[in-house]
Amino acid sequence: MASSVASVGRAVKTMRRVLFAASAILIWAVLPLILPRHFTDLLVFAAIYSIAGLGVGLLLGHCGIVTLAQSAFYAIGAYASAIVTVTLKLPMVVGVAAGLITSALIALAIGWPVLRLRGYFLAVATLALAMIASALFFEWDWLTGGTIGLGGLPKLGVLGVALDTPQSFYYAAWVVAALAMVLVHNLVSGRTGLAMRSMRDAIDAARVLAIDIHSLRVQMFVLCAMLGSLSGSLFAHYTGYVSVASFSIDKAILFLLIPVIGGAGSIAGIIVGALFITFVPEVLSKIGDFHGIVFGLALVIVVIAAPHGIVGSIERWWHDQRTGLSSSAAEGRQ
Repeated sequence: MASSVASVGRAVKTMRRVLFAASAILIWAVLPLILPRHFTDLLVFAAIYSIAGLGVGLLLGHCGIVTLAQSAFYAIGAYASAIVTVTLKLPMVVGVAAGLITSALIALAIGWPVLRLRGYFLAVATLALAMIASALFFEWDWLTGGTIGLGGLPKLGVLGVALDTPQSFYYAAWVVAALAMVLVHNLVSGRTGLAMRSMRDAIDAARVLAIDIHSLRVQMFVLCAMLGSLSGSLFAHYTGYVSVASFSIDKAILFLLIPVIGGAGSIAGIIVGALFITFVPEVLSKIGDFHGIVFGLALVIVVIAAPHGIVGSIERWWHDQRTGLSSSAAEGRQ
């Protein structure tokens, strides 16, 4: 009798999850059809930013590494796509691949010595990398176009169909983001994720278990860089134009804010963080010149009220509630 009741309970939970997932997919599919174009644009940028923020969240939430270099790899992906498609007249897939390979090689070359640092020293080193990259993109105007930039990038295409509207690009961008999230979820759910968390929480124990800590840190840094490059390529093909103004130090801080606001250890947290940094400034801009101050205050409130991120704090609260209910039920049976 007890086993049948438990089976029914599991079936009900599964049904609820299926209905929730189906409802979420339906809402996702309908949104660009009913929203104004401006809001669809913001949702596209939220998808692009979530891919870059996913890499930062992987390092921050599972490896304990603070990186401010994501804007550099974001720019590499964008410029690679622009140079390959506009200057060299090669297919878009070549540009995306060039950005991924270049970002991976640079992350490997720089990450190998830099990732021996810890804490604030590592954060400062990655910030320096972002600053150097921004300066190089400005100085190398013969390659990047400098402040003038590079324009005329073709729109992305799938099976011969051009994604030349915000609605069509919306679906493509979020599908790519979802695939990246599945990749990261599978990674952190397996043995590699366990090794990362042991490295983050008990580095001495990780060494005892023969985990190559430095190699693992470098591998995750390379993956983070490739995610940043992918998001940069999507940005370049969506806007059709890239310039140094799009890859300032502000962008590096923006990518770090995504996991900090939403929750570094949660995929849902990355989505919430990307939506927050995309929509909240836009909404606050309606109040006038003080919107920057109000946005800063909003960030402070979120960090104080939800120190583990919005989703992370909700998950912890829910876990504490369930643990408390389970303890009360156990005491009642006794």
